[in-house]
Amino acid sequence: MRLLVTGTNGQVARALMDRAGQFPEITVVAVGRPQLDLENAATIYPALMEARPDIIVNAAAHTAVDKAEQERDRAFAINRDGAAAIAVAAQRLAVPLIHLSTDYVFSGDKKTAYVESDETGPLGVYGQSKLAGELAVRAANAGAMILRTSWVYSPFGSNFVKTMLRLAREGSQIRVVDDQRGNPTSGLDLAEAILRIAPRVRDGAGAIFHVAGSGSTSWFGLAKQVFETSRLLGGPGAEVLPISTSEYPAPAKRPANSCIDTSAFGACFGHSLRDWHLGVEETVRRILAGVN
Repeated sequence: MRLLVTGTNGQVARALMDRAGQFPEITVVAVGRPQLDLENAATIYPALMEARPDIIVNAAAHTAVDKAEQERDRAFAINRDGAAAIAVAAQRLAVPLIHLSTDYVFSGDKKTAYVESDETGPLGVYGQSKLAGELAVRAANAGAMILRTSWVYSPFGSNFVKTMLRLAREGSQIRVVDDQRGNPTSGLDLAEAILRIAPRVRDGAGAIFHVAGSGSTSWFGLAKQVFETSRLLGGPGAEVLPISTSEYPAPAKRPANSCIDTSAFGACFGHSLRDWHLGVEETVRRILAGVN
């Protein structure tokens, strides 16, 4: 099986390449700019046709939550219009499509974990553009599977875990928001889940699933775990102080609760992601070892 993932530098694309060695029956090919550019629809079908995939994973996106507030047009061009063009091309090629989305499509008002059928209500441009992308993908390709995930971190690219370790090395006292909750998700574990379900992707055709690390915490709780793990492995730690969202103003509003219920994915495919603490341990270990 030949799996094509959009983007070459994103966390999920790199994690898929990393985990591919555990799945010898699957060849992972990452294609990104300039050959495939979600801001240039004319590149998309030719790039996919040339790659001749058996399955497409659209992991490329504008994911800078705060920056999206100043780049609304670009966020929608990539997350909605580019995603729609991928969906159209996959339909033309008769190739199954997995499209990645986000927990930020929800408002955060719910007190318990969100299920797939819950009402959406994104607070910021990033979430709005990703929700628009979901709708555009479904309109263009009824068989596409949409996977919503949450708080992705990995040894690759820019993410919260890498930022915390960098700040620890700088000797900073760190203030981290403690009133936003979600499911920290290892990009490596997410990639493994995608590779596991790839041969059975048609079982979930046309569905939306939530896929994230098992368990939930706040950003403060995640930071504490990163530093505890790092110290145990001989790496840097830092004093971390819990603060409220109101004490850390940011351009984009974020949901207070973006926890997602992943039981439907587990029931369909018989696979769940590891406890998030285990994903943090692997990621911190690899970052400290310089393995990325």
